[in-house]
Amino acid sequence: MPSLKQRAIAALMATVLAIACGAVVGFLAGRALLLKQAQGLLDQYAIATIRTTDASSIESRSLLATVNASKFPFCSDAEISWLRMLIFQTAFMQDTGRLRDGKVVCSATLGALPVPVALSNPGPMQADGTRAAVGTAPYPIKGHKIVSLEAGSSYIVFNPYLEMIRADPAMYYRSTSANDVNRESARLPNQTVQIARAIFAGGAGGVRLRSVSCSERYFNCVAAYIPVSVALQMHHGELMACVALGVVIGGCLGFLISLLYRRNSSLENQLRRAIRKDELRMAYQPIVTLADRHVVGAEVLSRWNDEEGVPVGPDVFIKIAEEHKFIGDITRLVLRHVLRDFGEILRVRSDFTISLNVAAADLADPSFLTFLAKSLEQAGVPAQCLAIEITESCTALHAVAMGAIRQLRRRGHPVHIDDFGTGYSSLSYLHDLSVDAIKIDRSFTQAVGTEAVTVSILPQILAMAQTLKLKVIVEGIETTQQAEYFLTNSQPVLGQGWLYGHPVPAEDFCSLLLQSDADAA
Repeated sequence: MPSLKQRAIAALMATVLAIACGAVVGFLAGRALLLKQAQGLLDQYAIATIRTTDASSIESRSLLATVNASKFPFCSDAEISWLRMLIFQTAFMQDTGRLRDGKVVCSATLGALPVPVALSNPGPMQADGTRAAVGTAPYPIKGHKIVSLEAGSSYIVFNPYLEMIRADPAMYYRSTSANDVNRESARLPNQTVQIARAIFAGGAGGVRLRSVSCSERYFNCVAAYIPVSVALQMHHGELMACVALGVVIGGCLGFLISLLYRRNSSLENQLRRAIRKDELRMAYQPIVTLADRHVVGAEVLSRWNDEEGVPVGPDVFIKIAEEHKFIGDITRLVLRHVLRDFGEILRVRSDFTISLNVAAADLADPSFLTFLAKSLEQAGVPAQCLAIEITESCTALHAVAMGAIRQLRRRGHPVHIDDFGTGYSSLSYLHDLSVDAIKIDRSFTQAVGTEAVTVSILPQILAMAQTLKLKVIVEGIETTQQAEYFLTNSQPVLGQGWLYGHPVPAEDFCSLLLQSDADAA
């Protein structure tokens, strides 16, 4: 019978052999998978890049044609306002404006220039009558070159922040003429990385992974490539770690996933119990007129601690309720709290409004609208005192949203688009929805005083709201500088944020409201 020492040695050798075999198999399988994934990423990257190039080219020429056909007086205030409306509806453009004698006279973002400025380094005339320019004038954006295109008496500027994101730092691409793709040597402009002839000529031994995608509409192609050795070298340590620790990592990940699943399931059950027991707390954040900081309303926000007393953020528990289709229970609970906390105030003050967030599932549920109307009737609260806030993602359900919004507005409820600017609404879309107000997302507010590109969009959003005669509520105001920015606007603006008050319980908010009324008197 083998001794304990011999059994230990045999077990050790078997373990070492198993690890060695697993390492070899894992390396070969990992190498094949890694190269296949790299090729797939190259293909996707090349196709996405050429599609983006085509889309921006189509949009730029369409915008140039539209501006050249302007019926407004040249560089008048009306034309500049129109240009701002056009640029806000584009996906790839930073600015558009008018030229005279090759110099910029006015634009959507610059307004009317006191002294016309020439675009940097204009190139030769292209076959379609356009000329491209690359430089910084008259847009000195640090770290970015401005690419513009001019035709006739108009020009556009491509958004310098819309750059293709590489899936891998070692992945490169070049733009070239379609005629160069079949040549042994390709001339590719503005490229700092040298590309060998083998990229287009075919190469030998699979030294490089490459993918070429050409436009079906224009003359340009995109070549994406990555050296095989680099693709393997960059992930060599990761590959070896997966081979050596695959079982342990897999076990740990499985354990963590099971824990996360159980915790998520537990949070769902805890949240359901909390709703049944009415354990969610409500906090109210003031909404004020920017001019005098008078409190004219509040947004109700729900708060919840799990059964261990740990705070759970609304972004977490609201998402759980939406995923498990009981978000309507939270909305109904919040409404009951609002009518209980502020029913007396809302019955006597028609100038005060509570904003209630409503989910897409609520809009699609006919019973919710019935519940809302019955609750207000029983509480004796007029509909005009309860504003309904819906997110832009809710409005993506266009037909459902429009029907629900029409019913709400017929009953007298103001309807607000919450977190405006984050992705869905446009001028025509807002006109169809026929809402009463937009709430500018806090990401735009926080960009005030910085060089973020979102700042340049704010005047266009405000102009659009003024055109559609919509109220504007600005979220996330935390500093006086941010408040003063919106105070310069010609239309009245309401504000909400820590500068005017944190979300507080109903009792504290009532004290704040009394103080605000006393100050106004």
